[in-house]
Amino acid sequence: SGRHHSMIAIDYELTPSALDPAIARFWELSAVKIHSIDNSWNPQSGAPVFTAEGSYTARGWTEWTQGFQFGSALLHYDATGEEEFLVMGRQRTLQYMAPHLSHTGVHDHGFNNVSTYGNLLRLMGEGRAGADAWQKNFCELALKISGAVQASRWTSLPSGGFIYSFNGPHSLFIDTIRSCRSLMLAYRLGHVLQGENDLRISLLERALEHMLSTAAYSVYYGEGRDRWDAWGRAAHESIFNINDGQYRCPGSQQGYSGRSTWTRGLAWAVLGFAEELEFLIEVADGDLERRGGREELEKVFLRAARATSDHYISLAASDGIPYWDSGAPGLYHLGDYGARPSDPTNAWEPVDSSAACIAAQGLMRLGDYLMQQGSEEEGRNYFQAGLSTARSLFAEPYLSTDENHQGLILHSLYHHPNAWDYIPAGRSVPCGESSMWGDYHARELALYIQRLSKGGPYYTFYHTIGI
Repeated sequence: SGRHHSMIAIDYELTPSALDPAIARFWELSAVKIHSIDNSWNPQSGAPVFTAEGSYTARGWTEWTQGFQFGSALLHYDATGEEEFLVMGRQRTLQYMAPHLSHTGVHDHGFNNVSTYGNLLRLMGEGRAGADAWQKNFCELALKISGAVQASRWTSLPSGGFIYSFNGPHSLFIDTIRSCRSLMLAYRLGHVLQGENDLRISLLERALEHMLSTAAYSVYYGEGRDRWDAWGRAAHESIFNINDGQYRCPGSQQGYSGRSTWTRGLAWAVLGFAEELEFLIEVADGDLERRGGREELEKVFLRAARATSDHYISLAASDGIPYWDSGAPGLYHLGDYGARPSDPTNAWEPVDSSAACIAAQGLMRLGDYLMQQGSEEEGRNYFQAGLSTARSLFAEPYLSTDENHQGLILHSLYHHPNAWDYIPAGRSVPCGESSMWGDYHARELALYIQRLSKGGPYYTFYHTIGI
């Protein structure tokens, strides 16, 4: 398959329960950070995006991080049972999230709305957030609307189509695979998108088509598509001619180039394909027939999940944390950087811990999925790679132990090409800061591992919702 040599130093003896003390410390710090942000945040200034000198700041591009802010409180409650965080997450969701449900201008519904209304509804289904019928109806309606609105941002291709990014109808972003969750939840709740002349559009089929397009165009398989085609390489953006639906070229917004791999985009694919493979198990065979059937869909998605996971393992440093882009021009100064732990304070290129927060969960989910399917050795390889990465994230220098710093996971990166990230005095590259998505996905990762360690339902985005 042209797979790369593993660069993450995978610890095959590590167990989820071995991380119990680190995760307990993580949640202690999480509480302090959530309170600090909630106390200092001004709703008029927009959603908090990333930190500068340890304080969360807004950065208008699109409002895609608000759901992580309030979703973090809900995940914290989920993990600790500390009721005040459920109250906070629920109140803030009610107060501030409605515009995100009907937001027609973004591809981020899975981020904003599954993190808030989705977590609330899941917790209700688990019997942990009250059983008030109207609160349940409210969250269900919210998720139905969100899924349908997200599905309406649609570009048709000669075969299939995709949910287009905020760049416009020509643009498929690899991140958007995580917004397929909003379509899947709305489908599970029995909802459809109604179009012109009452055309009933299946949200499941739209999500599957988007994922098929992502697998076909955003992920490379070492088959010679271009000079830099390698097994599992991923393009942040895929650009189409919308006059005839033809694919034109790869591009990148936050990465170095369309021909290199922006590691956070790669991480979104690792997690997105893995969790949707888990979800497909829950879907009736008949519902999958019109889009190729179960066997074909699982084959395509599993290939994309394996390829992107292999590529991530091959380009991360030995501790599982990647530098921000595989083609970053200063990486050559670092020599064989994959043979040693990441260096977040190096002078040449930043790391992106948020990519590791996302990918670690995806690697573990893919591993669990393969082990459940009987591929024990292969599954264990991915699972332990993700767990080894998590161990790095939940310890210094990545865990933010300074209670005056509002971030939870340090050395996250937002938009290096646009020079948006804070560079400390005396440094030449961004470091020492956090992001809303990095901190949220670290909490998802910690919750996932905690449930594997301590028992309780296997944590998925769709657990208890709309069965």
